[in-house]
Amino acid sequence: MDPLDIARWQFGITTVYHFMFVPISIGLSAMVAYYETRWLRSRDTAYLRLTRFFGKLFLINFAIGVVTGIVQEFQFGMNWSDYSRFVGDVFGAPLAIEGLLAFFLESTFLGLWIFGWDRLPGRLHAGCMWLVHLGTLFSAWFILAANSWMQHPVGFAFNPDTGRAEMNDFAAVMFNKVQLVTFPHVVLAAYMTAAAFVVGIAFWHLRRQSDPASEDAGMWRKAVRGGAAFVLVTGLGVVVVGDFQGKVMTEVQPMKMAAAEALYETEQPAPFSVFTIGTPDGKTEKFSLTVPNLLSFLATGDFDGEVKGINELREQYQETYGEDPGAAYYSAGDYTPYVPVTYWSFRFMMGLGFAAMAVALWLLWATRRGRIPGGRLLYTAVLLLPFMPLLANSAGWIFTEMGRQPWAVFGLMTTASAVSPGVSATEMLISLITLTLLYGVLAVIEVRLLLTAITTGVEPITGVDDLPKVRTDADDDQPLAFAY
Repeated sequence: MDPLDIARWQFGITTVYHFMFVPISIGLSAMVAYYETRWLRSRDTAYLRLTRFFGKLFLINFAIGVVTGIVQEFQFGMNWSDYSRFVGDVFGAPLAIEGLLAFFLESTFLGLWIFGWDRLPGRLHAGCMWLVHLGTLFSAWFILAANSWMQHPVGFAFNPDTGRAEMNDFAAVMFNKVQLVTFPHVVLAAYMTAAAFVVGIAFWHLRRQSDPASEDAGMWRKAVRGGAAFVLVTGLGVVVVGDFQGKVMTEVQPMKMAAAEALYETEQPAPFSVFTIGTPDGKTEKFSLTVPNLLSFLATGDFDGEVKGINELREQYQETYGEDPGAAYYSAGDYTPYVPVTYWSFRFMMGLGFAAMAVALWLLWATRRGRIPGGRLLYTAVLLLPFMPLLANSAGWIFTEMGRQPWAVFGLMTTASAVSPGVSATEMLISLITLTLLYGVLAVIEVRLLLTAITTGVEPITGVDDLPKVRTDADDDQPLAFAY
C-alpha cells in the first residue's frame, strides 16, 4: 500500500473517533452547569440529582476524549512532517494556545469542581463548571481557527528562503471568515448533541417509572422536556448558521459546494438534489429528486444565482495551480474531491440533524400535560436520538475534510505533498493497527463505564445529610471532598 493511503486512513479514523467525544463534552459541560445553577436558585433537589448524575457521565466522556485527542497532534509530526514544516509557524500557534490556555482552564476548574463539593461556596462551585464550559469553547475556537486556515489560508506570507508559510497577522488567522461561521455551527451542533444525549437517557429512565406521579418521574420529565426543547432550539440555530456557512464555503471553496451537489455543469439557477442515484463515480445521473432553485439560494443567497460546476472549476484550477504534483488519488491536474463521499456525507449530515429535530418536536408533543407516552415507535426513536446529531457531526467533518481534497491547505499544499517522506508504509501500517486496536479497547471501556453509570441511575437524596453544604465562606482547614 502507498504510505499516503495509510496516513489518510489513520488520520481519518482517529479524528472521527476523537470527535465522538468532543461535542458531548462541550454541550454536557453547559448542561451540568445549568442544572447546578438551577438547583442553587430553586433548591429543587431534582436539579442537584441531575447535576451529579450527568456530571459523572461528563467526567467519563471527558477523560476518554482527552486520551484520544493526544494522538491527534502527534500525527502531524509522525505522518505529516512535510505539512508540519510548511505550516508550523501558522498552524502551531492556535494549537499551542489551545493547550496552554483552554485545556489548562478546563482541567484546573474541573478538578476544583470534582473535589470542591462541601468545600467551595455554592455559587463558586457552580462557577467552576461554567469555567470548564468556557474552556471547552476556547478549545473549540483555537482548534477551529487552525482548521479554518487550512480551508481558507490568510494572515501569512510565504518565505522562499525557508520554504515555509509564516504568520504575519494573528488576528486574521483567529477571525478568518470561515472561522466566524464554522465556530457557531460546531458549538450549536455540540449543544444539540449533548441535549439529545440527555433526552435519550432521561426518557429511558422515565419509561421505567412505575408511578408517574413519583419524585423520580418528575425529575426525569424535567430532563426530557428541557432537553428536547434544547435540541429543537439549537437545531434551528445549526440550520441558520449552516446557511451562512454554505455561502462562505461557496465563496472560498466553490469546488466543495459543487462536489456536495455532484454538480458537474454550471447552472443558473441551480436545483438542490434531495436524492440522486448515479454511476459509482458520480459523473452520470440515473435518477434525481430535486428542489428547483434551492441550491442557488443556499450557495449565493439568490434563488436565480449561478453555481459553478465541477468541470468549469477544474479548468480554472488547472489554469491557476497547474498540474497537481504527485496526486495519488487523482489524475494529473484533476482538483476534484471524491464526489460520492462529499455528496452523501452532506446529506447524512443534514438528514440526521433534521431527524433529531423531528423526534424532539414529537417528544415535546407526546409528553405535554404530564403524559408519559407508551408507544414503541416513539420509544425506539428517542433511544436512537442521541446517535442522530452525533453521527451528523461526524458526517459533517467527513464532508468538510474530504471536500477540501486534494488539498491539505487549500491552494497551497496538496495532501500528497504533505505526507512524511521518511516513514515507510510498514511503519504507518503498524501505527494504524496499533491505534485502531487501542481505540477499540477504549471504546469498550467507555461504553461499559457509561452503561454502568446510566443503569445505576440517580442517587436518592433521603435527608439533609445528603445535600452538599452550601457555604458562604471557606474553612481553610477543611479537606477537599471527592464527589464521586
